[in-house]
Formats: sequence, C-alpha cells, structure tokens
Amino acid sequence: MKVKIDIQNLYKHYDNDDKRAKDAPTKNVLTDLNIQIRAHEFVCVLGKSGCGKSTLLNLLAGYIKPDKGAIMVDGEKITGAGKNRGVVFQEHALFPWLTVEQNIGFGPKVCKKTKEQIKSICQKYMAMVGLEKYKDYYPDQLSGGMKQRVGIARAFANEAAILLMDEPFSALDNFTREMMQTELLNIWEKSMTTIVFITHSIEEAVFLADRVIVLGQGNVLADTKINLERKRDVYDPKFIEYVNEFNHLIEQQRNQEEA
Repeated sequence: MKVKIDIQNLYKHYDNDDKRAKDAPTKNVLTDLNIQIRAHEFVCVLGKSGCGKSTLLNLLAGYIKPDKGAIMVDGEKITGAGKNRGVVFQEHALFPWLTVEQNIGFGPKVCKKTKEQIKSICQKYMAMVGLEKYKDYYPDQLSGGMKQRVGIARAFANEAAILLMDEPFSALDNFTREMMQTELLNIWEKSMTTIVFITHSIEEAVFLADRVIVLGQGNVLADTKINLERKRDVYDPKFIEYVNEFNHLIEQQRNQEEA
C-alpha cells in the first residue's frame, strides 16, 4: 500500500496560558514528529492527556497550522481543511433542524450530487449503521449512541479518503461503545478509507487498530503493528500483552515527568 499521510518534522507550540507572567515560556506540544500512514490503514493514537493527540488531529484536519514541518496527503501539502478529510468528534455536532437522512446527505448535497445520488448514498450508509427506520427522526429524538452513528454515517457519506476521529465513543456507555466499535470496523472494511483514531482507551486502540502510535510529550514513544486477527478477543493473552505493554509505556512517561 502506498503512503497516504506523511507527517514530516512537525512542530507545534502554544503560548503559556498565564498572561500575567512576563516572558512566559511556550509549551511545545509536538516536537519533530515523523509518522507515515498507508492507504486503508486504521491507526490509533494513544497517550496521556496533554501529549498532543488532539493537536495532531487538528493539524491533520487543517484546522490549525504547524510552526514547522509539513503534512503531506497523497504527496500534496496540507494548507487547510479539505474534502479529502472527514472529521468525527466526541460531540456529534449534528444539525438539529435536519432529519437523520438530511444530516447524512448534507455533504453530498453541498458537493452538488444529484437527488438520486444523494438518496442512494444516504440509504447505503443508513443501512450500514442500522438507522433506516429512523431516517425521518431529528437529533433530539435519538439516543447518544444513535447520534454518533449518524455522525459516522455522515462522515463516510462525504466519501473522504481519510477519516479523522477524536475520541468519538468516549461519552458512550460500555455496551454502546463496543457496538459502535464493531460497526465502525464493518464500515471501514467495506471502504477504502484511511482512519486516524484518537483515543485515551488502550483496550479500544488494541481492538480497533492495525497500528498503535503512542505519543509521549509531543513525540513518538512507540509505533506498533497489532498482529491479531479480527474480530479480536479482549481475553486473548496476546491482546492483554499489547494492553500491558502500552499501559507500561504511558505510566513510565507519566512517572518521568512527575519525577
């Protein structure tokens, strides 16, 4: 598989929040970050709070700019948001005045698809997330899990080559989260989408990913291929071994910073 995303020598810092402090130091969030992600890979990014996970996703989305370095997609430098990248956040951000079907069809409509094309796309992704019966419902009539299904269907309906996901299931209960993880994998396996998935859950990362990247304080602590067949068993000794390995890395990093 060819390289889809190429992160090259990436730097990002933020000014210190304490404006009262004269010459307050800046906070380096990402430092000389280099990552390559191949087409149709499912990559999870792990790390403790404040390690730069969400900043990385916002850079990939083109919402913010790096201080130094570059992010290349299909050999072209990212200079802002683009149709080739869809984003799903923890908050579903649905349009409350639109139905399920209209929310999913919003992107294709903006892209000037025909009515027939929009209907076909909506039917395809509503079926994939099991929402055909709810196509005329409004967001306030849906549960949290159903809203997130709509958000995922909407992202895939835009037919973006890359899907960026920032802890999309963290607010859901365990049962709904596990169901959504399985549904996401089912949709991804039927598509050619490349997914970058930010999570604080080690178990979720090992369950979903082809590769898990662990960030320290703005740099890569580990970049590990998950050699497990899907569907994965959380009680498999090898699964548990991966979980323990990543947990140890993150705890070790936390202890070093507190020392």
